Amino acid sequence: MRFFETLFLDEVSNLFSKLDFKTVRKILYNIDLAEQTNDPRLFKKLNSDIWEFRTKYNGNQYRLLAFWDKTSEIRTLVIATHGFMKKVDKIPNKEIEKAINLRNKYFNNNPQIK
Repeated sequence: MRFFETLFLDEVSNLFSKLDFKTVRKILYNIDLAEQTNDPRLFKKLNSDIWEFRTKYNGNQYRLLAFWDKTSEIRTLVIATHGFMKKVDKIPNKEIEKAINLRNKYFNNNPQIK
């Protein structure tokens, strides 16, 4: 059973194109697990609107920031906005602001959302 389905904005694809295949595979594996479980080690709430997919691989920490889209009656979506390699313990505010801006743009530009 999947609790949600993940969709990726273009910036996530851009990040994936810069990473090696095994790293991308590990990130996608963790996202798949997060869709099926309720594990904060994989998917964690950062604030009221923004969540993070978490992956640690080869000593590096990768984060994809995301938000929920529950406007469909058919499926629950999580939209991954962008990603980065985390170098400090705290998520930089500029990354959270970027995710919020992409979330606002998503909801303002989607004609299916009222």
